[in-house]
Amino acid sequence: MEELICSVEFLRRFDEIVARVSSEAGGLREYRGLSSASVIDQVINDLQEEFESAPTS
Repeated sequence: MEELICSVEFLRRFDEIVARVSSEAGGLREYRGLSSASVIDQVINDLQEEFESAPTS
């Protein structure tokens, strides 16, 4: 059985990259940066912290 644990969306807005992340534990949040690498790093760090601290079932 599959279960959606998070959704990640990347957008380009003018001169910045925007990532929208949605998860049950963290809700909806946005990250912004001038490069895709910096935004991806922000998303990875946040999701790593969220899932490392999440209780396992």
